[in-house]
Amino acid sequence: MQQDATDGETARGEWEAARLDARDCWRLLAAAKVGRLALVVGGRPEIFPVNHVVDHGSVVFRTASGTKLAGIRSTTHVAFEADGVDLDEGVAWSVVLKGRALRVTGRNQVLEAKALPIHPWHGSPKNWFVRIQPDEITGRRFRIAEPAPASTPERPDRGRP
Repeated sequence: MQQDATDGETARGEWEAARLDARDCWRLLAAAKVGRLALVVGGRPEIFPVNHVVDHGSVVFRTASGTKLAGIRSTTHVAFEADGVDLDEGVAWSVVLKGRALRVTGRNQVLEAKALPIHPWHGSPKNWFVRIQPDEITGRRFRIAEPAPASTPERPDRGRP
């Protein structure tokens, strides 16, 4: 199928997922209010929702001491995902960033991070800042499919009305 790289519509008018360029990925990631941090903790995958900001080509979030921070200390390789939907346009998108998560340290870096507009939804103190330095960012946009009609499995007639 022939695909227009700008909007994902095929020559037959069907929609496929369209890859987003890095600039669009960063724009959408910056507009998202919440994303999900994925990392391995204790040999098992974990996913944490976090409020974040995009800052100088990286993602920054705040966290408390606990599982996330311990996981970041034990392995710096993480994935970060955010997605969204425009119901008026009938289009959804998803962006995935892969990279290294590092605690923000150093007086000047912490002061810069404190000035960022990061507003966690959870009210507990979040005294640590984490910056994800990207190795890769990818994204896609696609038309939201119409719901499939409900179907009921056929029941064999057992001779009853």
